[in-house]
Amino acid sequence: MSLSGRDAYKDELTLLAEQDQTIVAIEADLGGKKHQFAQQFPDRFFNLGIAEMTSVDLCAGLAEGGFKPFFSTFAPFVALRCAENIKLAMGYMHKNINIVSCYGGVSGGWFGTTHHSLEDIAVIQTFQNIKIACPHGEEETRRVIREAAASEQPYYIRLSRNESFDSLPSIAQGDQYTVDGAWIEDAPIALISIGEQATEMAIQLKKEQPHLNHLHLCYVDKQSLISNLKKIENSAAQIIVIEEHRQSGSVGSYLSLLLPHKQVYSFTPNEQWPKYGGSHEDVLEYLGFTKEKLTQFIYEVKEGSPLCSYPY
Repeated sequence: MSLSGRDAYKDELTLLAEQDQTIVAIEADLGGKKHQFAQQFPDRFFNLGIAEMTSVDLCAGLAEGGFKPFFSTFAPFVALRCAENIKLAMGYMHKNINIVSCYGGVSGGWFGTTHHSLEDIAVIQTFQNIKIACPHGEEETRRVIREAAASEQPYYIRLSRNESFDSLPSIAQGDQYTVDGAWIEDAPIALISIGEQATEMAIQLKKEQPHLNHLHLCYVDKQSLISNLKKIENSAAQIIVIEEHRQSGSVGSYLSLLLPHKQVYSFTPNEQWPKYGGSHEDVLEYLGFTKEKLTQFIYEVKEGSPLCSYPY
């Protein structure tokens, strides 16, 4: 049974900390009573409570002192509440800070809009020099944590809540995308998936419609998109980017700027605000971010009349 992204992060970071004495874990009331890192390395674990902005600034000081801080909290609190701190510490000063952002998208479910984050990638993307990762499944999450620990670049790692998935087959060292299934030359449509729920939907659609291409992108910051642009550009005549994020400032919007000659469509939760809580799945269904809606959208793109989300 695969671990959730959150649990994979805790486990992998603890393993890395056994060999690297500079790794420090910081939480904002998210680690639980039995955080394995805290149990094994209590002198390198700090729960600062609901003090997210202070936590980012503390990470900047730790990084300046030669440590590798990993700060984990709810996605909306770190990306929105701490935007200025991230801009200065990670973007401008380029401090080696790793933010592990849980509850991405609407995975907070019944916690409500205060704990949902459909805008975080748009915010972080505007700050240059920050690596943005949206891993899918346990193995890819572990790989991203290892890469972040080995890098001197600031990282923003977006995870969900408690859902667990099997990662797609391992990718080659240095690659930042995964091809799902057979790669079809001259495919009419390519699905570009970002994050866990989007990738799960795309995997199912690829099985049902094998003539489509499916490319899962793990790293989605602007520089990573540029480095993978040729593969994305040649994936199909029409591209549908699937992501649990607002359309404005999404990966799809960036790809449309980088590929102005391509037909790039965006399939995202619509622009409504959820009116009630419920499970992650309940909220996604309310927002129209479902496999059934995606199937209909693919048909509309083929027919040249997409209705639920428009090309850029």
